[in-house]
Amino acid sequence: MMQGEDVCILIPTLDESRTIGEVVDGFHEQGFTDVLVIDGGSTDDTRAVAEKHGARVVQQSGSGKGQAVQEALGMVESEYVILVDGDGTYDPADAPKLLEPLREGQAEHVIGNRFADMRDGSMTRFNRLGNRLINRAFRYIHGRDFKDILSGYRAFSLESTERFHLQATGFGIETELAVECAKYDVTTTVVPITYRPRPEDSDTNLHPLRDGAVIFATLYRLAKTNNPLFYFGSLGVLSLLFGGGLATYVGIEWFRYSVSHEVLAVVAGVAILFGVQLIMFGVLSDMILALHREQLRRLE
Repeated sequence: MMQGEDVCILIPTLDESRTIGEVVDGFHEQGFTDVLVIDGGSTDDTRAVAEKHGARVVQQSGSGKGQAVQEALGMVESEYVILVDGDGTYDPADAPKLLEPLREGQAEHVIGNRFADMRDGSMTRFNRLGNRLINRAFRYIHGRDFKDILSGYRAFSLESTERFHLQATGFGIETELAVECAKYDVTTTVVPITYRPRPEDSDTNLHPLRDGAVIFATLYRLAKTNNPLFYFGSLGVLSLLFGGGLATYVGIEWFRYSVSHEVLAVVAGVAILFGVQLIMFGVLSDMILALHREQLRRLE
C-alpha cells in the first residue's frame, strides 16, 4: 500500500473549521498519517480544529489557494501528494483510486472527475455551465481532454511538479496545474470520484464570476507558451476584423457619398497589417515550439 510516509495529504484551508476535522479524520481512517493543512489566515478555529484531529498545520506566508499550494509543495518530503479541499465535498475513500495509476506507473498526475458522480445540490447550474465552458476552452486551446480541470481532488508525484513553473496565487492553481501537465507532457489520467454538496453550515470561498474570469484569463495567458498560434492568432484575427470593418466603412463612405476619412483609413490599414503580423508571428512561434519539444524528446 502506498500510504503512510509515502503520501502527503495536502489541504489548503480558509475558514473551514466546520468541516476540516471530519476531512482530516477521513484520511486518517484511510491509513494516511501525513496530513498537511496549510491555512490562509482563517479567522475561525480552522487551525486549532485541524491540530486537534492530528494534522500538521502551517500558516501560509501569503494569501490565496495557489500561493498556499506552491508554498506547501516546498515542505512536502513524501514521494506522492494528494491535493484536496477542506470543505468536505470530496470523499477520502476515493483516495486509493487516485493513487492507483501512480502506484501502477500509469501516470504522474491524476485528476478526480467530479462529473462522474456529482450528487444533487453539489453544484449550481450556473457553476456547472461555467465548468463545462472552461473545460471546453482548455480542450480547444491546449489540445488535451482532462474532463474536469477545476477539480480540487488530485494526486501526483512530487517529482513531476519540479518541471512546473507555477505562478497562480488564487483559484487558478488547478487550471495552471492542468496546463503545466499538457505543456510538459506529464502523463495524466482521469478517474471518477464522488462530489458531495457542501455542508449547509459552512460558507464557500468561491466567487463564480470573479474566479471564473481569473480562470479564463489564466487559460489564455498560459496559451502564450503552450499554444502560441492560438494566443497570437486570436489577437491577430481580432485586429484583422477591426481593421477590415473600419476599411469597409471608409470604402462605403467614399464610393457612396464621396466622403473621405483619411485618418480612419490609416487606422484601418495599420490594424490589418498588425493583425497579419501577429498571425505570422504566431505561426513562427508554433513552429519553434514544435522544434523545441522535439529536441526535448530526443534529449530525454
